[in-house]
Amino acid sequence: MTEQFNEQRPAGPLHSYTDAVEWITGLIPFGIRPGLDRIEKLMELLDNPHRRLKFIHVAGTNGKGSTCSYLTNVLLKSGYDVGMFTSPYITKFTNRFQYNGIDIEEETLLKLANDLKPHVEAIAETELGSPTMFEVSTALAILFYAKVTYPDYVVWETGLGGRLDVTNIVHPVVSVITNIGHDHMDRLGDTLAAVASEKAGIIKAGIPVVSAVSQPEAVAVIKQTAADKQSTLYLLGEQFGETAISVQEDEQIFRFDGLFRSIEPLTITMNGAHQRTNAAVAVMTLEVLRQYNALVVEDEALEEGLRSAAWAGRLEMASRSPRILLDGAHNPEGAETLADALRNTYSYERLHLMMGMLENKNHQDVLKHILPIVDTLILTEPDFRMKKDASALADLVSDMRIQQSEASSFELIVEPDYRAALQKLQQLTGETDLGVVTGTLYLIADVRSRLLYNSDSEKGW
Repeated sequence: MTEQFNEQRPAGPLHSYTDAVEWITGLIPFGIRPGLDRIEKLMELLDNPHRRLKFIHVAGTNGKGSTCSYLTNVLLKSGYDVGMFTSPYITKFTNRFQYNGIDIEEETLLKLANDLKPHVEAIAETELGSPTMFEVSTALAILFYAKVTYPDYVVWETGLGGRLDVTNIVHPVVSVITNIGHDHMDRLGDTLAAVASEKAGIIKAGIPVVSAVSQPEAVAVIKQTAADKQSTLYLLGEQFGETAISVQEDEQIFRFDGLFRSIEPLTITMNGAHQRTNAAVAVMTLEVLRQYNALVVEDEALEEGLRSAAWAGRLEMASRSPRILLDGAHNPEGAETLADALRNTYSYERLHLMMGMLENKNHQDVLKHILPIVDTLILTEPDFRMKKDASALADLVSDMRIQQSEASSFELIVEPDYRAALQKLQQLTGETDLGVVTGTLYLIADVRSRLLYNSDSEKGW
């Protein structure tokens, strides 16, 4: 299989942006292989460009992207040049590599891919094996920031886990762990403590760490790791916190209380109580950088940056008539957060929810948060190779209905074609109703492009 696959990969230089993206995503069959050996070798061949950059390293089960957005926005409003590397992308492959809020240019991505290609192929011939798609994307991001754009800070999101994640090759100025939850437990461990141990792997000796981790067993792991590394830990609920002042749709006003000072009022336009937590984590991170790195952030820039931050596919109202809300809640914690926001933030008469999931997710624990609140549940399938069969998901829902009779009042519709499912959702959602699309971000990406008539849409890792 590997030999056949290698024969199909393009020889020689890449000639277009499309060639470059196809070459990088063509490495997906090499899978996700935890470990830093290949990226370390790749960086060594490139003269270790990552050592020239200041990284803010962000890990966590949920909330990474939103926290990255808050950090980036405030830094930009403060006059800094900022790189932001995130995954997966919702619209286009270039979304992952941003500089001052703008995607990498296609021509630049092509050039950097051609710079990387011979090194990737050389490593593929060694006992290390071929670098993976995520490893090559990470290396490309480092080259973009270290050799093309030269930002003051790079906001740097982990891919999966932390300890063995490719992004962990960097030595940050501050580490951030948003939260710990039940996701990727097939790869990160079957307990919250095990997952916490993987996420805590981004904590570096003597480098401060900011976290909103809440479960006692996960907190214990984070605290022990920080102590072992002699890193100062700033923990939500202990060294900092937030208090809601007023909450309505598209506007949350809160007070931040930190070890160094309190700040109020601060406003965010992203919805859900979890977004106040993410914003508080971002503010504490910036406060730490003010203390340790002489970062200059005026209160006005902080307020403007938080207010204008947005993140695609997370409680995003993509259509107003009918009202269709998109939220990539693909794990139990995400589903619980979505359910909480639907109860406490949005007003509607009837709730119609469309869901598509991947095969390797904790479907039952996601559904237990969703079933009690919906009037209509439309099960569909994402256009992706690892999709969960809609009829199998429906069987699980039926089993749960038998066990929980109080959750049996909703209408269940099974429509494997997500386009037809979206059409049904739009038809069902009346003026006073709310339609929601949730589940895997691969589904969110496709639905979002259809709702926003985006012809430039790609999707994936």
